[in-house]
Amino acid sequence: MAMPRGELIERVDEQDRVVGLVDRAEAISRHWLHRISTTVCRDPEGRILVHRRANDVSRFPGQYHWLTGGAVDVGETYEQAAARELGEELGAVSAAPRFLFKYLCHGEISPYWLGLHETVLTEPVTPDPAEISWYAWLTEGELRAAVRHRPFVGDGRGALRRYLDKGSSCGTSVR
Repeated sequence: MAMPRGELIERVDEQDRVVGLVDRAEAISRHWLHRISTTVCRDPEGRILVHRRANDVSRFPGQYHWLTGGAVDVGETYEQAAARELGEELGAVSAAPRFLFKYLCHGEISPYWLGLHETVLTEPVTPDPAEISWYAWLTEGELRAAVRHRPFVGDGRGALRRYLDKGSSCGTSVR
């Protein structure tokens, strides 16, 4: 989804405490910390949803990603943002993403706090073609191979290492 002009987000500090409201574009251009919420989507068999970003999106066009998500809106929790982003990017899915962990990501275009969630999707997804041009469900092994051979969003590569290192999967509590 293209970022609307004047999108306000919460600027945060190194401890993820709100220090003010700022325009998202300004936060990115000035490298101010803010919050991003993402979700690992699995199917009932444990496969992970992988997608290719549309060619005309503002960030990372045409690159592959294994997370869905975006900026946390003013007043939202990471969990609320994760649920909202799932609906925006994958259609009318009803899922309650479960928070796994967060970390300070230095990011390719700007630093941010990344909240990583996980959910199991049992209903069909209908990705927004303005956001997602292709998708498939991959096993962890297939995802690892794809990351080595396809142009994946760099920040997503780092998040994948952390996710796999934590041994995360639905049903496992990680904080």
